Amino acid sequence: MAPVKPSPSPHQNRASMVVIGVLFFIFGFVTWLNGPLITFVKLAFTLDDVNAFLIPMVFYLSYLFLSLPSSWVLRRTGMKKGMGAGLFVMAVGAALFGECATIRVYPGALAGLFVIGAGLSLLQTAANPYISILGPIDSAAQRIAVMGICNKVAGMLAPVAIGALVLSGIDTLDQQVKAAPTPEAREALLSAFAAKIHLPYLAMAALLALLAVWVVRSPLPEISADSNAGGESRDGDAPPLSRIPHLWLGVLCLFLYVGVEVMAGDAIGTYGHGFDLPLDETKFFTSFTLAAMLAGYLGGLVLIPRVLSQERYLALSAALGVVLTIAAYATHGYASVACVAALGFANAMMWPAIFPLGIRGLGRHTEIGSAFMVMGIAGGAVLPQLFVQLKQHFPFQTVFLALMAPAYLYILFFALYGHRVGRKAAIAAPSLA
Repeated sequence: MAPVKPSPSPHQNRASMVVIGVLFFIFGFVTWLNGPLITFVKLAFTLDDVNAFLIPMVFYLSYLFLSLPSSWVLRRTGMKKGMGAGLFVMAVGAALFGECATIRVYPGALAGLFVIGAGLSLLQTAANPYISILGPIDSAAQRIAVMGICNKVAGMLAPVAIGALVLSGIDTLDQQVKAAPTPEAREALLSAFAAKIHLPYLAMAALLALLAVWVVRSPLPEISADSNAGGESRDGDAPPLSRIPHLWLGVLCLFLYVGVEVMAGDAIGTYGHGFDLPLDETKFFTSFTLAAMLAGYLGGLVLIPRVLSQERYLALSAALGVVLTIAAYATHGYASVACVAALGFANAMMWPAIFPLGIRGLGRHTEIGSAFMVMGIAGGAVLPQLFVQLKQHFPFQTVFLALMAPAYLYILFFALYGHRVGRKAAIAAPSLA
């Protein structure tokens, strides 16, 4: 067995938190551009809701296909170089999306988003276990909450930035396109609108490439997942993954959580448009959800683990999700949209609780287990696509309720019981926490 590297010092931990915080800011900014991008491509490419929602579908499916390869890459490169590689892949994807969106080639734009998702998959597979094992596992939710604040502040800024740079005056443009006297005039308007995305995405690509160099040259220490992996199992005592049912229950929980998070964040504009609310308003609705998430992170940061365990907080959050989903169904217009935005508060501390509970006790399997957990992010592809498909045949509020309430109930099950299934029997090693 390879010798265990010494744990980082408190000073190294603080420096690492800063670097990882920047990465989580990038996660948030890039990920939460998807909501306003749905509005952008729907007009620029003249798409219906089903085709416009290929944006989150392609983006989140990249996690399903590339999380396991990401874990293999990280075993060869280490977490630090792997994070740098992920940023560089994202830069390539951003440049590809910007170019293809500008010339209105939708398959190329989707390919660019898939590449961005591939880079994010590599980053997430490294950064989430890194921050989880940077200290005691029982306070992992608190550390991830700090990262979540960075993530959601960026997520709040993303719709505002793209709204100002690309989507300003979209209602007026939509009316001009519909009233265009000739097909040529219509195409000219749409091409000019699509070209507005070019410079922002090229600038993003350049920034991501620079960040890749910065991360590789940063003081971020390499941490062996084996040395503190989940806080319960020594390297040699880690059981095979087939004997760790709480991991697989956690993967499903994360799948459903990301699905409801994307529904509340990226799909909220489409949900609001179902009430015929104007596009110039709905383009900002994602920011409202993320503001609620930020409030939830701040609450979790104060309460976990001082007042509530991460398991208990997760259970309360899931119960609140059920209540708000029912309230959204029972109301209409802005009141219903407000209930959907408030789901951001319920969702805020779910990832910080689910991820460490899922990888707890994996020992030497932490990297591969984390990859399986990250694969659960594909839920962000499935639930929104089901929503836009089903709402063609049923009332959109009914579809929203039918998708969201069962997902929150499963998260409640995982919080109360699922995270403990088989754990004591599978992990007999003494605690290292």
